[in-house]
Amino acid sequence: MKPCDCLLNCLLRTDPVPEEGEDVAATISATETLSEEEQQELRRELAKVEEEIQTLSQVLAAKEKHLAEIKRKLGINSLQELKQNIAKGWQDVTATSAYKKTSETLSQAGQKASAAFSSVGSVITKKLEDVKNSPTFKSFEEKVENLKSKVGGTKPAGGDFGEVLNSTANASATSEPLPEQTQGGL
Repeated sequence: MKPCDCLLNCLLRTDPVPEEGEDVAATISATETLSEEEQQELRRELAKVEEEIQTLSQVLAAKEKHLAEIKRKLGINSLQELKQNIAKGWQDVTATSAYKKTSETLSQAGQKASAAFSSVGSVITKKLEDVKNSPTFKSFEEKVENLKSKVGGTKPAGGDFGEVLNSTANASATSEPLPEQTQGGL
């Protein structure tokens, strides 16, 4: 026998190919210990299994075609299936303990943040009241009222600070223009 005949025989052999991690030497020795009759029986079984796989593939293809036809008749399209799958997936996610724990934790964090913001708002309000009642602010308020009375006349007592500022701004807007404004950019 020529070396190329041996190579050709090795390539045309129908012995099983060893799987990953399987010992090649054990596979070769196993086929050598099988009788010709046992090898023929295994080849027939192999052909039968391959034929069953082919038949099952054909049956599966026919079932998928039938499924598509039923969905078409029911008006179920890919978009509806996607929506259903997403809804089901979301339902599955919300049912997990991890989601429930996370949701609960975020809810508690939100409540604590809300309470903190409320408390900060109260503190700011109190500080602004303190500033408004301070001697410095009172002095400033008096000066603004004096200025207002000089510019726009007297106002009955009881006007609030915002009204004073608005009336002062209005009085300034109606007063005579400054000399720089009348020269017109000369």
